Amino acid sequence: MSSELIPQQGKAAAPTDGDNRYKAVQHKLKTIGRAMDSATAELEGLQRGMRTNADRAYVLAESIANAELDKKFVEITNSVSLALGGAAVEARKLHATAEEVAGFAHETARTHSKLYDGLDQVRSSRKERTPKPGFFAH
Repeated sequence: MSSELIPQQGKAAAPTDGDNRYKAVQHKLKTIGRAMDSATAELEGLQRGMRTNADRAYVLAESIANAELDKKFVEITNSVSLALGGAAVEARKLHATAEEVAGFAHETARTHSKLYDGLDQVRSSRKERTPKPGFFAH
């Protein structure tokens, strides 16, 4: 199991292009939700790998101590174990945050749909052009 996240370079999860049409907003919300679901899964795997490696480093430190090797190697290996354990805790926190953001994105998409799907259907089925959103606000 790899303990590395693979960066997605040069591409945002959902572009911020100013397109606020109903279907475009729905697409962006669903894209963000899927991206956060994916990040949640990756972070969960990363956290598990770090925890496993921290446990292995701890056992290795005990083995080094039992073999009566130089204490500096025990200390270094214990430090690695502690660092990985701490990183695993932080990865778990990040995982929880990503999970929460994914939930918010999915809920926002559902709420947006409840509020604006009917209006979009009316606007989309008209033959006549309708004003852009915000036209009557000026």
